[in-house]
Order: sequence, then C-alpha cells, then structure tokens
Amino acid sequence: MPKRRILSLWFPRLGADRLMRAARGTLDAPLAVVEDRGNMQLVSSVNAPAFAAGIRRGQPVRDAHAMCAGLLTRARNAPAEAAFLGALRRWAGKFSPWVAEEPPDGLVIDLSGCAHLFGGEEALMDVVEADCAEMGLTVRLGLADTLGAAWALARYAGAAPASVRSGDAIEQEARATRARASRRKHWTRGGPAPEAGVGASGPGSRNGSRNGSPPGSRAGSGVGSGPGRVARIAPPGQSHGALGPLPVAALRLDGDTATQLGRLGLRRIGDLLGQPRAGLARRFGTGLVLRLDQTMGSAPEPVSPAAPPDHFAVRMTFPEPIGLVADMMAAIDRMLPRLADKLEDKGRGMRRLRLEAHRTDQAAEVVELGFARPTRAPHRIRPLVEMKLDGIDAGFGIDMLRLEAVATEPVHEGDRTGHLKAGQAVRERLEGNSALDDLVARLGARVGLEAITRLHPVSSHIPEKTAQVMAAAWSAPARDWPAPDRARPLTLWRPEPVTAPDRPDLPERFRWRGRDRVLAAASGPERIAPEWWLDEPDWRSGVRDYWVVTTAAGERLWLYYAHGGTMSAGWFCQGAFA
Repeated sequence: MPKRRILSLWFPRLGADRLMRAARGTLDAPLAVVEDRGNMQLVSSVNAPAFAAGIRRGQPVRDAHAMCAGLLTRARNAPAEAAFLGALRRWAGKFSPWVAEEPPDGLVIDLSGCAHLFGGEEALMDVVEADCAEMGLTVRLGLADTLGAAWALARYAGAAPASVRSGDAIEQEARATRARASRRKHWTRGGPAPEAGVGASGPGSRNGSRNGSPPGSRAGSGVGSGPGRVARIAPPGQSHGALGPLPVAALRLDGDTATQLGRLGLRRIGDLLGQPRAGLARRFGTGLVLRLDQTMGSAPEPVSPAAPPDHFAVRMTFPEPIGLVADMMAAIDRMLPRLADKLEDKGRGMRRLRLEAHRTDQAAEVVELGFARPTRAPHRIRPLVEMKLDGIDAGFGIDMLRLEAVATEPVHEGDRTGHLKAGQAVRERLEGNSALDDLVARLGARVGLEAITRLHPVSSHIPEKTAQVMAAAWSAPARDWPAPDRARPLTLWRPEPVTAPDRPDLPERFRWRGRDRVLAAASGPERIAPEWWLDEPDWRSGVRDYWVVTTAAGERLWLYYAHGGTMSAGWFCQGAFA
C-alpha cells in the first residue's frame, strides 16, 4: 500500500482573483476586497498591483487608501467566494477523487497512489501551477505525509520566525529594560507570530519580489509559487526535517499561543519537538500538543471530502429514431419507474422534472414541468409529461430521451396503523389531498404554478388583512379557518367614496358609483380602530363604523363612516355580500 501523501493548495488572493476573473481582463488597477469586522473595514484580499503598493491583508481600509491613492475597493461576497472554492474543488478532482475544501481559501488533496499518473509529484505540481496560471489564480502548494505538514509548507515554507524583543530575554542588550519595553510599539514588545503571506521569503518577509511572486517565477503568471520546489515538498518520512525551521504559527495555532511560545524562545517547530509533552499541555493546553501530533503524524487527521450531490436522471437510447407521441410515452413509461426507484432510495420527491429529447440532427428539445407537492409516483407524473409532449418538435427523429429531477425535496413516509376502517379513512384522506395537488399541477403545467394561488388566514382585526394570498404549489391548504364575529362581505375592494350627509347617522339615501341608492334595511354599527403602530394610507381617516346595508334594489353593501384623522371624515363603501 503506498504511503499517504497530502497536497495542500492555498489561494492567498482568492477574493481578488475571483473579481478579476469576472472582469475578464478589464481590471488591472490595484484592487482590495474589504469586509466589515466589528466597527472597522479591513482588507481581506488584494491583487498583485495592490500588494506591490504595500497593501496587506488585515489592514484598515483608510490606511490602504492613504498608501495607494488609486486603490479600488470592492465589498467581500463570502457566499460567492465559497461557491468559487467549491468550483475549484471540482476542478481538483482531476488529480484525485479524495478532495476536501479548507475554507475560506484552501483545498486539500489526498494523492496516495495518484501521483505516478502525472509523472511523479513534481510533475503533478507543475500541472497544478499551470492550470492555476491559466485560470488567473495565485496558488501556493505544500506536499507532505500529513495534512498539517502540507498546510504548513504551503503557507510558511521558507519563512523565518519573527524576533521577539520584550526586554525579558537575558540575551538581549542591557538597554532593553522593562520600562523602555513597555513604551515600545506592539510589534517590538513581542507581537504575534508572522501571518501567512505571499512573498517569496515566507510570511511576513520583505525579501520577496514586489508582486508577491518568488524570484525566478514566471512574471504575470498569477502563480505565487513561494520558495523553491524542494522546500515545498517533504519527502516521505522526512517531515521533521522539513518542518523544523518553520515558525510555530505553521502548527495552526491561535495568535496568543504563538506569541507566548515566542516570548519563551520557542519560535520554531523544531524547538517544540524536543520539549516534554506534559509540560506543554499544562502550560498551553492540549490543543498545542494535538496540533503538534497531527502535523507529525502521531495523531490521525483524515481528509474528509465533500459528499457528491445526489443526481437523479435516467435516459433511454433507441436503435431507430422515433417521432410519434405514442412511442415517446412508451419510453417514458419505462423510464419513470427507474427514476422513482432512485428517488425512493434517497427518500426524495421531485419538485421539477426536465425532459430532454435529443434529435438526430444534434439538437435537443427541452421541456420542464413542476409539481404542487414533492412526488415520485409515476401514475401522477405521466399525465403531466403527456401534456408537454405536444410542444416537442421531433424533427428528423429522436434517438434519445432523458428525464432528470432538477429540484427535489425530502418525502417522509408515514406508517399506517390501526384497524381496517381507520386505515381506509387515512388512505381516502391522502388520496383526496393528492387529487387537489394533481389538479394544481395540471393547471400549473398550462398557465404556470405561480399563477395558481390560495388564501390563508391571518390574525388581524383589519378586514383587508384577515387573509393573504400564497402560491398554491408552495403552501399547504388552511384547515382551520377562524370564523369572524360579524359577517364579512364576499368581495372586498379599496374604500370608495359615497355621497351622503357628513354625519355618523346612517343616511336614508346615498349615491355610489354614479347611481342613487335607497336604504331598505341595515344592521350595525361595528366599530374598528386602525393599527396605531402602522401608518396605513387607507386608514388615515381614523376610526370606522361599519354597517351592513340592504338597498331597495336588493344590493347588500358594506358601508362605513370614517370619523376623521389626518384625513377628513365621510362615508365609504368597501365590499359587497353575496
């Protein structure tokens, strides 16, 4: 069995590189991606011109603008960067099937038994760098026996630990007294360990090239290869020698722990390897010992790749092209049960189904249909598919049909319990619900699911707010519709003015919609007050007294008198009864 080999890919400029790729070569000015942290705006990623101007990650935006007057800033889009990293993970699958993301800007590849397919480890790393250069990405690589060692080599290979001058070390000059050390800046009092950078001489170094690429690398290739190839590859079984000179921050420690180790003179990983583990655990906690053991291979740290997304699709090819609807339905009758079995194995149901008809002239006819509820029953899907076949142009013939469940949702099966009649009642209720869903799906196939709506009750005393309109395909029918205390009209509309005497007493005659009405009967009033916490334009006329009015012509109207608020008082009509 080949020895385990892990390749770590670090994209230090992932955010800026993503924006520059989207600009398609039109963005060549210094660029910084900024994000909000607390009450400050900090730089999260920079491109090569901004790096050459001295802009660094974690720097306040105001300082970055002071250093580079022509700096362009863009807000960070963390979800878009995560999606871009997922796309890079799928690209890295060409090197090994065992690829995992390391958010927010890294990938880990288990190359065990795969490197020889590319001509060896160095040749494989050349392919990775060439691909990243084609994509316009800055990348640094590290290859070792463990995940922690590869991570350290990718980010800290060639980096020298920062000096710590606090006045506490006995070997420092006598002038560095405690009094003077307390007045010095943060970094001179023993600041944190160097952060991972893109320079050639390692993180925090100033000896690299100004564009962040190592000396001797291809200019403008976008590949920050870092130090030499030998320094980035730890030969099998030689992780101790490769990691010994690296700073302790390469162990993936937090800043405080790395700072404390530096003040004690433990600045390199090699300084920790000879220390008693019990003493390190007592002073710095078990996290330091665990990271050290994981990096050196004493503790396991597996690479956990993302599970591949579920894909539900079936297809059928034909020895001779077909074009009749009956032939296509015969093929679909064979394909739907296979698709239903795949969905049932995963406990899923279809929300949207795509039918692709591939013709002999290399063209394809594509139709989609949606469902009111997640389903996988072939007898419910078949009629909807048959309705869509009229829109398919067979041309000179169809030689392949393909069905794909584009959108799926979980379907939870229920166990049928109880005696025979209870089970029959449950089945009838379920069949009744499915009949309504089938009706919504059939209508949606014609006019679109968004055009079919239903009303749902809402807890509000305002008449026009007691119900809300929702899409029938994405909502469940309301079972318990609360009964109002008073009768409500069948039809509601926005208040329309009524010509009548301006007083609260119900008028004997009034004019509405250009016609005179004579009062025959009335019931009321019902007083409704507006919602004082909201400013509704239709309720600025104040408190309302509602009346159910029957006219001499037999009309039953819903009239109210507004007592006046920010708008004047008067009579209005808002609805009609059946």
